[in-house]
Amino acid sequence: MISAQLYESSGSTFVLIPILPRNSKFMDMQNFLNEKFSSRAKSALKTAQKISRELAHPFIGTEHLLYGIVSEISSFASEVLLKNRVSAETIRLELLRRNYQPAGEIWRPKLSENLRLILEKSSIIASRYQYQFIGTEHFLFGIVEEDMNQAKKILIRLNIDPQEIRKNLVSIFENVSKFPEVEKPHEIHKHPSADDAAMATTPTAPALEYFTVDLTEKAKQGGIDPLIGRQKEVERMISILNRRTKNNPVLIGEPGVGKTAIVEGLALAIRDRKVPDSLLDKRILALDLALIVAGSMFRGEFENRLKQIIDEVKSARDIILFIDELHTVVGAGATTGSLDAANILKPALARGELRAIGATTMQEYKKHIETDAALERRFQPVHIKEPNHRETTEILKGLRPFYESHHGVKITDEAMDSAITLSMRYVTDRFLPDKAIDLLDETAAYHKTVNFASQKPKTSINTIERDLSELGEQKRLAVDTGDFGEAKRLKSTEDALLKQKQRMLKSKGSEKIPPLQITANHIAETVARITGIPMKNLVKAEAQKLMNLEARLKKRFVSQPHVIQDVASSIRRSRAGISSAERPLGSFMFLGPSGVGKTLLAKLLAEEIFEDPAALIRIDMSELMERHNVARLIGAPAGYVGYEEGGRLTEAVKRRPYSVVLFDELEKAHPDVANMLLQILEEGELTDAGGKKINFRNTLIVMTSNVGLPSLNRWAESYGFATAGAGDAPDSEVIKQGVMKQVREHFRPEFLNRIDKILVFHPLTREDVKKIVKLEVQNFQNRLWTERKLKLSLDEPTIGYIAEKSFDPSHGARLVRKNLQDLLEDPIASLILSAKTKEGTNLKAKVKTANGERRLVIA
Repeated sequence: MISAQLYESSGSTFVLIPILPRNSKFMDMQNFLNEKFSSRAKSALKTAQKISRELAHPFIGTEHLLYGIVSEISSFASEVLLKNRVSAETIRLELLRRNYQPAGEIWRPKLSENLRLILEKSSIIASRYQYQFIGTEHFLFGIVEEDMNQAKKILIRLNIDPQEIRKNLVSIFENVSKFPEVEKPHEIHKHPSADDAAMATTPTAPALEYFTVDLTEKAKQGGIDPLIGRQKEVERMISILNRRTKNNPVLIGEPGVGKTAIVEGLALAIRDRKVPDSLLDKRILALDLALIVAGSMFRGEFENRLKQIIDEVKSARDIILFIDELHTVVGAGATTGSLDAANILKPALARGELRAIGATTMQEYKKHIETDAALERRFQPVHIKEPNHRETTEILKGLRPFYESHHGVKITDEAMDSAITLSMRYVTDRFLPDKAIDLLDETAAYHKTVNFASQKPKTSINTIERDLSELGEQKRLAVDTGDFGEAKRLKSTEDALLKQKQRMLKSKGSEKIPPLQITANHIAETVARITGIPMKNLVKAEAQKLMNLEARLKKRFVSQPHVIQDVASSIRRSRAGISSAERPLGSFMFLGPSGVGKTLLAKLLAEEIFEDPAALIRIDMSELMERHNVARLIGAPAGYVGYEEGGRLTEAVKRRPYSVVLFDELEKAHPDVANMLLQILEEGELTDAGGKKINFRNTLIVMTSNVGLPSLNRWAESYGFATAGAGDAPDSEVIKQGVMKQVREHFRPEFLNRIDKILVFHPLTREDVKKIVKLEVQNFQNRLWTERKLKLSLDEPTIGYIAEKSFDPSHGARLVRKNLQDLLEDPIASLILSAKTKEGTNLKAKVKTANGERRLVIA
């Protein structure tokens, strides 16, 4: 057995040196133990002594060594423990809970028996694998290998599986031994003991066990959710895997559409033996490429790891490798003069010796895989499309029991439908079914947390069980040290806790609290938290919104009733499913004199239909007068500056697919723009410069044009101070026909025939301008009260005065805002800045006549 001596240096620092007894069978390792500890191992031993002295413990045990190991940041053993969420602070807290009998005034600790055994075991494992030094990893191996020492008990209490750590350590020892300039380890003790024989057992494929995750085994253990749908994609993947050569499918699709889930679905099918005989008993192993690269410091180390994996797959012959994010193999592990992962894999992939399934996005596939023709031809693409609303509903129904069981809630059908609808509309940067599943998951988690917090339990059963475990440890220690009085007191406390636990279990069994139901409103609350959109806008019934669309628009848009009627009818027809589902919600061309509200109506449609003023994408067509500027809409071609930035139109619609797209002053753009719009108006999609199709089927297309402007201006001038009914004047139809004739001469028939409605706006009458003045004054009054708590009142003559000054047939309503600024906003701003007003002041605006001149006065 190993003993130890303690030497003090510098007055306070203790150095622990293990000493082998003369009669030990490890007599020849005396110098090895004295001189062959690594610097980190020595530091870990010093830290173990330091913590034992600090806590005044009478011995140095395995628990103190565990603290020393995890304190050695960046050491191999510390990294293994940190990966399992074990920190130095966690171990320190465990040490503080232990009530050891304090050491005397002079601290003279001795090594515990278990620590001696672990140091001996660490020397054996280091020798077995021909390590030049004993490191912290060998200490950790000794801890998890030795039966029920205190350090191992701490790990178990922290829900760490010691066998999993042992398995990982042995695999690493085996793998490291096969790297360059290190021969395969030889057994130095054939059968010294049962324990040594157990240690000598090594995995048949250590590299695969360490660098991969067995999806088939995970499926057998119930760790994979079921695959709903995707039958065609799975069948295509199976047919490729059954090929003689080049039997490597690659799943290509956007993030979140279910590429990984399809591979996991194949693992489930193998588990259930629902695959062809050729795939029965096959294992799907997910390769962790990052783990292979990690820690490969020396030249050739990465290549040897990957080559070892390939050799093990070849020899096993029942393995299918799954490489998620396949594009990462290109360039992975490459240094000057070495190969990357892709080039190492190519020969085995081509000969069919290695079967692999890849998964990547279309963008990464084009960027990394297609550019390497030799790699591309070894993989057969399987395109995974985003599921539609109906398919996503089926997926959510299949997954619902798992999420209900996990969160302890009940998910309604309305909640699932709302998750799909709202995620499609407002979570625009992600894809179905992932974003709908995330909405359900986050909603259930949030409300479960809120529900738990509202109950505020004072004591939980888990807390009592933890206290009972600690009391048991303290009681056993008290008995071992002969302190029977303390043991009796701890026994009384233990009995009281057991009774409390029984009462809580009984009351918990009698209370049958129904699970919380997740509804559509809960989903809307989550979307509101994510997007910042008010919840009341999310839960409005769409049918009711569409039926009342004209009434809501007329409150804010006081003219052009015929335009409002046509637009609302077209949108209702599309939403009811009567119109073609392959086209946009509606497409309109607005014609009319300047200032009659063409652009304003587009803004109001964005607010009323999509509940968001920001849902307006405005494209100024005067910026696209030259042919080369047209590419701005879809992105620059390959090889040009800005190629990877995306198009102004396609990127905007991709980020916000539910929006109004306004093409302002269409006639100023180059004719090629109209050709581009043909694809949007007919197919409801547009292909960008990168070959990706952008969906326009949920957008509302509005085009404004000043074609026929001279005729429209003459029409506006003929109105003069006419009444509101002048729009029905006999010459109005003649003028509109003349404008339409000019439109047909300017735009091609195939373009015009794809537009739902071409609408001509009438010039504004005096009554229209007066209504607009009233709306703008009301908005100003609301703003003045909200920001300054000031009231403003205007009588009818004053409204008429502002409307009369604002009416100009050639400018439409553009003068209204300017006159409101000059007549109301500027004088009131002067009063506020001169401190002549205070909160609650009632300002009055009146028209007064002086010297034959009318003026608006505010008092």
